[in-house]
Parts: sequence; C-alpha cells; structure tokens
Amino acid sequence: MLIYLIRHGATRYNEEHRYQGITDVPLSPAGRTALKRADFCPETVYVSPLSRARETAAILFPGAKQIVIPDFREMDFGIFEGRTAAEMERDPACRAWVEGGCTGRCPGGESLAEFSGRVWAAFTKLLEVRTERLVIVAHGGVQMAILDRYARPHRDYFDWHAPCGGGFVLEGQKVIGEVHD
Repeated sequence: MLIYLIRHGATRYNEEHRYQGITDVPLSPAGRTALKRADFCPETVYVSPLSRARETAAILFPGAKQIVIPDFREMDFGIFEGRTAAEMERDPACRAWVEGGCTGRCPGGESLAEFSGRVWAAFTKLLEVRTERLVIVAHGGVQMAILDRYARPHRDYFDWHAPCGGGFVLEGQKVIGEVHD
C-alpha cells in the first residue's frame, strides 16, 4: 500500500505566518491557484474536518469521496491561534512554550503528546483499510506526528515539515519520496 500524506494548500494565515491550528481558515486565492489536479484520483480521500484540507482535497482529487477524520484536525494552539511569533515575542506563556521545545501544553490548547496521540490512534485505524493507495489530506502537524512515529529512518518531529500543498509518500512504514507543488 502507498500512503500519501498531503498538507493543505496555503491560507491567509500561512501567508501572514500566523498560528492557525484548529481555527477554520479557508484557502487563500493564491493557495487555491497554486494547487493543481493530481495525476491520479483515488476513490476515497481521508481529510481533516477543517475547510482548508477539504478544499485542497477537492482541488487535487475532484470526484473523490471525502471521509472526514475528526482526529486529523491540526494541533490546538489555544491562545496562540491567530497570532504571529513576532506578536508574541514578549508573551511569557509563549516564551515558556518555545523554550520548552514547543512540546508542552499551549494555554487553552493541547500539548504535542496529546495531539500526536490522537493522530496516531486515527492513523492506526486507517491502516486497516484495504486499498492500493491511502490518501490523507490534512495538516503539517498531522504529517509530522505520523512520520515522527512511523517513518524509518527516524527523524525528529520538526524535521518532517512540508510546504503547503506538499507532503510525503510512504510504502508501508518507509518514506519513498516527497510531494511538492
């Protein structure tokens, strides 16, 4: 089985370098334009419930049935959502989170361990699906959590960052290539 992990296209928040997390920000006009129909179309695409992932899936795979996986929503950044790092550089809560390696609980949100745990549980269930191609359109954090846990050779969580509209293709638990616009 080939597993495609695709990050949503760009949003206004991406363009402004804002934490968006679970805030439902749609694709920007530039984000929509940058996406092109994929050269294959699976019957089914598994998507985050957030509109930016669903819009991306519709552009890349028109006609594919979308199955929403609620636990593939992005990490909940709590009070950091909608803000840029520059806006929060003097915020003690943000500084503590960053100095802790961005792994602790975001105030009003999730920790990296909580987020990763819910993503891993949802992904493990999907591995039971009998298909030649498993296609997931979600978020950068979802990709990073899955690859941090399952890809070999191992890389750290933040080393799996992909651009908007990009991602990774895996065979079993082995990364065989990266997807770029």
